[in-house]
Amino acid sequence: MTLTPPGFDHVRLPGAEGVELAVAVGGSGSPVVLLHGFPQTHLAWRLVAERLVAEHTVICPDLRGYGASDKPAATGPEVYAKRTMAADIVNAARALGHEHFALVGHDRGALVAFRAGLDHPETITHLGLLDIVPTLDMWNVLHGVPAAVGYHLFLMAQPPGLPEAMIANSADAFFGSFLDAWAGDPTAMPPEIRAGYLRASAAAVTSIVADYRASAGIDITHDQADLDAGSQLAMPVTVVQQDWGARLGYDAAGVWRAWAPDLDHRLTRAGHFMAEEAPDEITTTIRELLAR
Repeated sequence: MTLTPPGFDHVRLPGAEGVELAVAVGGSGSPVVLLHGFPQTHLAWRLVAERLVAEHTVICPDLRGYGASDKPAATGPEVYAKRTMAADIVNAARALGHEHFALVGHDRGALVAFRAGLDHPETITHLGLLDIVPTLDMWNVLHGVPAAVGYHLFLMAQPPGLPEAMIANSADAFFGSFLDAWAGDPTAMPPEIRAGYLRASAAAVTSIVADYRASAGIDITHDQADLDAGSQLAMPVTVVQQDWGARLGYDAAGVWRAWAPDLDHRLTRAGHFMAEEAPDEITTTIRELLAR
């Protein structure tokens, strides 16, 4: 299944360490890279992409381990570290001729984008992050019964074997439960799109679990090192979230200010899949970010 806007090409581009990414590219002008989340593919950005493509070169990859991109075996924790996945994106954009670009990520893609902003400040001109807190902070704010909303984080943090087997044996039910529970507007995800997400996720159980397992290990190590060093995001940053601070009892904007001095923090009434549920709102937010 391809992006719906006309004029998008589907290409394979080099990431890091021999991995290739499947990427949809369209438009012309200053480049904007859009990274999808879980359990999705680049199709999550289809509605925003068609709104931005008249003004920008819009680049929508499938993340390493997802969709039609390569799914290397997790022979070590670094294979699915967000640092490695961020290097994928920088290399792919460079293969298209873009040494500098704006980057917007949702969910897992936002964690990759966050790491790219810290590791490649000379490359990322503007950074948009949808519905996350950084990995280190994510674990710190999950407490008590409200943390049950993130049960999958704990499941996929377990050693290799059991999580993969449990999920593979009920893949549609597992991945579909998130598409249903996290959607503020279920009608925003047409049946054919939902089915495409389920097919892609069922074919990528091992790599998806490896991505999450990295966030219970090596990604924390990298975030802690940056926190200890006083590293911050140097570019303009916009964060759009559901009101997780109220639900989980923490100061969401305060968490982000520690990482992003030039911060625009916004709350949305849309559900988790906000790029599909509220594409006009998210497109406007991206345009306002790029104007900073």
